[in-house]
Amino acid sequence: MRASIGRWFDGFGVGASALCLIHCLALPLLIAALPAVANRFDPGEGFHLGVLLFAIPTSAFALMEGWRRHRGLAPLFVGATGLMLLAAGLAFENWVAVETGVTVAGSLLLAGAHVVNWRRRVTTRTCQA
Repeated sequence: MRASIGRWFDGFGVGASALCLIHCLALPLLIAALPAVANRFDPGEGFHLGVLLFAIPTSAFALMEGWRRHRGLAPLFVGATGLMLLAAGLAFENWVAVETGVTVAGSLLLAGAHVVNWRRRVTTRTCQA
């Protein structure tokens, strides 16, 4: 039961990271292209903090459950690095290009960690069956 919940969290983590990438890359272009929207819609840094506060426990749970199953440290360390970069992105709110670069790098690392974690779970499960 716990393993299936961990797999679900990994899948959720990959999806959330993909949505983060879309948000980081597409939303600024959309807002720049639509000045009327830019004046009315600004998710602000509170949005980024909220997403980070949601990503930390869900990713930690999924990556720790994967480690318990397959004992691979790489997804755990890569995921932690991704989360740290996402947190570091908040520190660069005044430098949009740096903030976007750091956040995108963190999101890609976190998504990659979830994919590797998910694959190792499946491989471990198949080998044990």
